[in-house]
Amino acid sequence: MTLTIIGALPLLGALLIGTVKKEQTTVVKQMALLTSILTAVAFAITAMRFEVDRPGFQFVESHSWLPTFGINYALGLDGISLILILMSVLLVPVVIIAGWHESEGGRWSAKTFYVLILILETMMIGVFAATDVFLFYVFFEAMLIPVYFLIGGYGVGERSQAAIKFLLYSLFGGLLMLASIIGIYVISGNQIGHTFDIDKLATLQIDSLTQNFLFLGFFIAFAIKAPLWPLHTWLPDAAKSATPGTSVLLLGVLDKVGTFGMIRYCIKLFPDASKTFTPMIITLSVISILYGAFLAIGQKDIKGLIAFTSISHFGFITLGIFAMTTQGNSGATLYMFNHGFSTAALFILAGYMMRRRNSSTIADFGGLQRVTPILAWTFFIAGLSSLALPGLSSFVSEFLVLVGTYTRYPVAAILGTFGIILAALYILIPVQKALHGPTTAGNEYLPDLTRREKIAIAPVIAIIIALGFYPKPALDVINPTSVTTITDAGFSDPAPTGGK
Repeated sequence: MTLTIIGALPLLGALLIGTVKKEQTTVVKQMALLTSILTAVAFAITAMRFEVDRPGFQFVESHSWLPTFGINYALGLDGISLILILMSVLLVPVVIIAGWHESEGGRWSAKTFYVLILILETMMIGVFAATDVFLFYVFFEAMLIPVYFLIGGYGVGERSQAAIKFLLYSLFGGLLMLASIIGIYVISGNQIGHTFDIDKLATLQIDSLTQNFLFLGFFIAFAIKAPLWPLHTWLPDAAKSATPGTSVLLLGVLDKVGTFGMIRYCIKLFPDASKTFTPMIITLSVISILYGAFLAIGQKDIKGLIAFTSISHFGFITLGIFAMTTQGNSGATLYMFNHGFSTAALFILAGYMMRRRNSSTIADFGGLQRVTPILAWTFFIAGLSSLALPGLSSFVSEFLVLVGTYTRYPVAAILGTFGIILAALYILIPVQKALHGPTTAGNEYLPDLTRREKIAIAPVIAIIIALGFYPKPALDVINPTSVTTITDAGFSDPAPTGGK
């Protein structure tokens, strides 16, 4: 019951906040923060009990939910789901502290804002921990509801249109996945008895044509969520319209459900179809890397810049996943974790800058290094992490992805390295415009980071630096599951080549 209790904590906090008067804004924020911290501590204690060398799922629990259809409430942790849940529960309190005033100016009260955040946290834990495919689908779709209201109710600009676009894209992908879930359920009934258990479904014998169709239903849903080019168009609008905190959870956590699903469901359930579609997916990944990078270079809006850099980063993650090597898979999973924190840092700091300047235009932030040195330098570190500078967390994961890809798809890896060159442009040029040079009129007396803002961003920067120098603890958790994923799907790493 460990995972159920941890997942229920944010939901319980949301229910308790529901009993507080909406005028008691400070009490609501304090309760939300306390709930998120308790959830993070509870999961951290659980994570310390995880046995890294033990294969399969741990902390398993399974209860009959809808026995007529073979649906169970089943949860469990492997190395990949553990690292992603840990990222999720660490980012929620950071978002609450950093966005202490984000609920102001929304359509509804602060009470509703924090209730939605906590409900979303429960869904994030559930979607990564589910080992029943139907339960996963329930969490996958349920996440859309709080995100839709967070964007549409508390965002800026054309927030309603952005929220609807996000919802429609996600629902379309979800319907395709549901069709595939029904298909695999019917097949299971003919072979092993109706079930949604992921380990049992992985044993099914499915003909190539059927497997290809079922694979596409899952993959398209995950490619939309990730997002992968050309299914990415909802993301820039959502990122620009959402509050910085919502954008952290959207790009830092929710989008990882797409790449997580590719590993957990596409490769595990449909290994032959994965092999069939790998050349196409590798091509789309490379296009995403270069397309996102090129579009990021021309961005004038700081949130748009971060959104397009993320499209490029998700191209790297998908490339590593479908390289079908243990190095690529481990690098992709570590990349998901590292991207969550580097993107969180960028959005949080961008939020601080926009709040001070009442603008999201990059050119309006000129000369911040002289006026707000702590804010400027932390943004600089976050930017360097995004371009994968050695010594910062993203470098290790990007290196593993490219090395793991090169052993099987050298051309794709070489083209992917151009994304690194472009990253230097899309990060360093805006940094030069926003932080250095002459001080833009109106910036002369902007305040530097407050104590609360420092408390929020400090652990994120610390993780970025720590994992840059010492990624071993994360890789020790990830590697065994990555090896199992690749070998169980019938793949093996290419044999080393070269002279004696």
